[in-house]
Amino acid sequence: MASGVAAQGSGGGDLVAHADDLGVIGSDAYKLYDGFQRDGDHARAATFEAARALSADNFTSGAALMKVHDTWQSQYTTLRDACAQISNHLDYSTTQHAKDDARVRGSLAAVSVISGYIN
Repeated sequence: MASGVAAQGSGGGDLVAHADDLGVIGSDAYKLYDGFQRDGDHARAATFEAARALSADNFTSGAALMKVHDTWQSQYTTLRDACAQISNHLDYSTTQHAKDDARVRGSLAAVSVISGYIN
């Protein structure tokens, strides 16, 4: 299953996703996002000002600190956005799967009624 597709006849090709499991993962992803949004950026302004002040006074550590600032900002944004994307996708998937299940149940109910007339 290296390609993400179950081998033919392996019996493992069906996707099973339980809303409870997805809900827990989505909730955890949202909590991480919320925590990053609230706490992950607290040192950005102070780090930037320190780097600027050190650079203005011709300390070479100013440029290094600015690089730390920029790298942290990039990594912080990437991780925060990934948590939001996971949370949003799982919310969407849970809702969409419920709609799909209801549609399939409705289709099968109609077939079941027709089968009753044939038998």
